[in-house]
Amino acid sequence: MNTRDLEYLVAVAEELHFGRAAERCNASQPALSGQLRKLEDRLGVKVFERTKRYVRLTAIGGRIVDRARDVLREVDEMEKIAAAHRDPLVGACSLGMPPTVCPYLTPLLLPAIKHRLPEVAMELVEDFTDHLEQQLADGRLDLAILATTPTHANLSEIVLYDEPFWVAVPEAHPLARQDTVDIEQIEPEELLLLSDGHCLRDQVFEACKLDRSRAADIPGPRTQKTSLSTILALVGSGDGITLVPAMSLAGGRTADAGIAIRRERSGTAGRTIRLVHRKGYPRMTLVETLAEIVAGVAPDTVRLAPGGSGRATPRRGR
Repeated sequence: MNTRDLEYLVAVAEELHFGRAAERCNASQPALSGQLRKLEDRLGVKVFERTKRYVRLTAIGGRIVDRARDVLREVDEMEKIAAAHRDPLVGACSLGMPPTVCPYLTPLLLPAIKHRLPEVAMELVEDFTDHLEQQLADGRLDLAILATTPTHANLSEIVLYDEPFWVAVPEAHPLARQDTVDIEQIEPEELLLLSDGHCLRDQVFEACKLDRSRAADIPGPRTQKTSLSTILALVGSGDGITLVPAMSLAGGRTADAGIAIRRERSGTAGRTIRLVHRKGYPRMTLVETLAEIVAGVAPDTVRLAPGGSGRATPRRGR
């Protein structure tokens, strides 16, 4: 048994099709099928049910495939440890960000990464926070820039910056006549929210002191499966009010859109952005360099973590 056999095993389990699995593994279908039959013979159990119409995992096969994934992750981690020992600033790195961070930070971050880390092949992954955190904890993702504290025990963080929320209101709204807006002045029925799964939704609930269990009772346009840009378009059309992260306003994105942007009066509404990694991650030099790069490109609309001037060492979270 070798790691190639385990890769075949996992590919068939995920594709449930021998042809697609063979293509994914850059192998011929007869070679892949033959190796898996040898593996089943060695184990003495059937991992897959095969007919001309379908491929299915057996009950014991599901347990075996889970263990195969564990073994492949450990092998990958071993290879990363060896590569990091040679040079942590060389090689591939996957970086995840949620949809309310990625579009605004990426244009600032990528040019600086290319300049400071020319030998790092950065792969960006945009997904919901809980999905990114799970991938990070499982070893399928190297690093993530998140707007929430990680919940998995094997994850740690470096705090990058605090990002205030601003209030976006229609230009014709009475609140637009104020220099700053008190969140308590926002009527719940006017508030536009992202759908479940967006961490920004939960943060707006917290900032506005709303009862999440009554979210379905809030009238107005339903905003399921929409983006922050769509929410802002609804604000511009006069359909409601929302809170937006300061960095999302860079580049005049709301100019001439019928939207007035006002500071939140208390200055307490906002979120903390952090760089999250697995504890014991072997490329900590890369992690700390990336944190410095973020500090160096962050606009003055956010508050850097203490010492985060672009060269200082960022403070670590838990």
